[in-house]
Amino acid sequence: MAVVTQMTVRRPSLSFLLSRLRDRSPGWGASLVGGAVAAGLGLGSSAVLVMTLWISSPYPDSGPGSGLHVAATLWLLAHGVELVRTDTLSGAPAPMGITPLLLLLLPVWLLYRAARDAVDAPEDSDGPPPVAARTAWSGVVLGYLAVAGLATLYARGGELRPEWSWVAVCVPLIAAGAAGVGVWTAYGRPMGPVRGRPALWPERLRRSVPAAGPDSGPGSGLGTAARAAGAGTAVLVGGGALLFVASLAVHGGAAHESFLHLTDGWSGRFAVLLLCVGLVPNAAVWSAAYGLGPGFVLGTGHVVSPLSSDPAPLLPPFPLLAAVPDAGAGGPFHWAAGVVPVAAGLAVARFTVAGAVGRRDARPDPGAGEGAVAREAGRSAWSAARTAGVVVLAAGMCAAVVAMLAEAAGGPLGTSALARFGPVWWQAGGAAGAWIVVVGVPVALLVRAWRLGVRRLRAWLSRGRSARGEGTPAGKPEPKAVAVRVAPAAERGGGATGSDAYDLLPADDPGTSAWHDDASREARWTALREAAPPDKP
Repeated sequence: MAVVTQMTVRRPSLSFLLSRLRDRSPGWGASLVGGAVAAGLGLGSSAVLVMTLWISSPYPDSGPGSGLHVAATLWLLAHGVELVRTDTLSGAPAPMGITPLLLLLLPVWLLYRAARDAVDAPEDSDGPPPVAARTAWSGVVLGYLAVAGLATLYARGGELRPEWSWVAVCVPLIAAGAAGVGVWTAYGRPMGPVRGRPALWPERLRRSVPAAGPDSGPGSGLGTAARAAGAGTAVLVGGGALLFVASLAVHGGAAHESFLHLTDGWSGRFAVLLLCVGLVPNAAVWSAAYGLGPGFVLGTGHVVSPLSSDPAPLLPPFPLLAAVPDAGAGGPFHWAAGVVPVAAGLAVARFTVAGAVGRRDARPDPGAGEGAVAREAGRSAWSAARTAGVVVLAAGMCAAVVAMLAEAAGGPLGTSALARFGPVWWQAGGAAGAWIVVVGVPVALLVRAWRLGVRRLRAWLSRGRSARGEGTPAGKPEPKAVAVRVAPAAERGGGATGSDAYDLLPADDPGTSAWHDDASREARWTALREAAPPDKP
C-alpha cells in the first residue's frame, strides 16, 4: 500500500503539465488558434464566392469538388502565388501569375486583426501587454502557415495548380509582414521617436541603444523620409487610378461592347464584373508606370508608353484592356500623364519641409531674448544638405515600394508571347526615384529657404517691437493700475482709534480732476492728521 501511495504521489498529473506549459509560453496556443482561424476565414470567404457563382451558373461543367479546388487556388492566388494551368490546347502547362491586388486586402486584414487580438492588450491599461510580442507573432504565423500548407495540398488536385516554390516564398512573407504590423500596433507603435527604447526589440539590443530624450529635435530624418515616401507612393497610385478612369471613359464604347460579348447570362457577367473590380488596383499601378515614362508591356516585345505605344495587335476582349492607349506616338494628351510624377515629387517635398522646419504657423516668442530666439530657430530647422538627403532617402523608399507594386501587379498569362504582362519592376522603380529626386530636391530647398526667411523676418520684427516697448504679447491684456488711499475710520462712519483708525479704501478715479487738485489733496492730509490719536508721552 505504501508503494502504491508513493508511486501515486510522485506521478505528475496532466493538469500540472498543462499549467507548466502555459507558464512557459503564455498566449502561444491562443495565437496559434488565431492564425488558423484567420486562414480559415479567408478560405471560407473564397469558397462562398466560388460556390455561389457555381450554383448560379446555368451551365456548370463540373461538380462541387472542382469548385472547392478553385476556391483554394483563388485564395493562394490572392497571396501572390503563381499558378499553372494544365488544361491547355497544346497540352503543355502554362503559367498564370497576375494577382488581383484587391484580393490581397482580405488575407492581410485577417492576419493583422488576429495578431493584434493575440497580444490581448486592454485599452485602459498603461502597462505592457500580457502576451509577449514574439509569442503572439510566431503563434499567428505558424497557425496561418499550417492551414495554408493543407490548402496547397488540396489545391494540387485541380486543373489550376499552385507552384510550391511560390507558396514557400509568398505566403510566409505575407503572413510575417501582416502579423508583425498587427503586433506592432497592439504595442502602441513603439518604433517611432518615443521616449525610451523600442519595446519590440530584443533585450540585449534594447540595452545597447540609448533612449530618445525630449531634446532630440522635432523631426526624425528616417521617420520624415518614411512619411514622405508614403505620401509620394499614394499620389502615384492615386494619380494612376485617375489616368485609368480617364482612359476608360474615352474608350467607354469599346469597354462596354467587350463586356457584353465576353459571356452570356447575368451570372457570367457578374463574375467578369468581380474580376474587373479585383483588377482595378493593378490597372492603377499600370497607369502609374505609364505616367512615369517606362509604361508597361502587353506581351513580349509590345510596350505601351507616353512617347510611343506599340500594343499587341490581338488582345483578348476584356473590358479593362479596352482602356489601353492607341498605338503610335503619344500626343499632348498622353504627355499630360507626366503631371502624376510631378505631383508625387511635390508631395514628397512638402512632407520633407514639414519635418525640416517644423510647423508653418510657429511664431517666435517676443518676450524671449535674442539668444533664445536664435537657439529655437537653430533647433527646429535642418540644414540644406540634410533636407536634400532626406528627399533622396524618401525617393529611394518610394522607388522600392513602386518596384514591388509593379512586380506584384504584373505577371505571365502563358508562354512565348504571353510570358509578360504589366510594368517592368526595375524600370518603374527607377523612374519613380528619378522623378522624385529631380522634382522634390529643388522644391524642398526653395520652400525651406522661404519658410526660414519668413521666420527670421517675424523674429526680427518681434525683437524690434520689444526694443521700442510697443505693444504687448498677443493674448495678454494690459496690466491695470490699482490705486488705494488711506481713509480714517470716521470717514467710514466709525470712531475707532489706534490701528483701526485707518483703512485702505479704493482711491478716486485717477482720471478725475479731484485727484490732481492740490487743494483737495492737502485737505485730505489735514483730515488724516486731525483724526490721528495724540502721541503718548
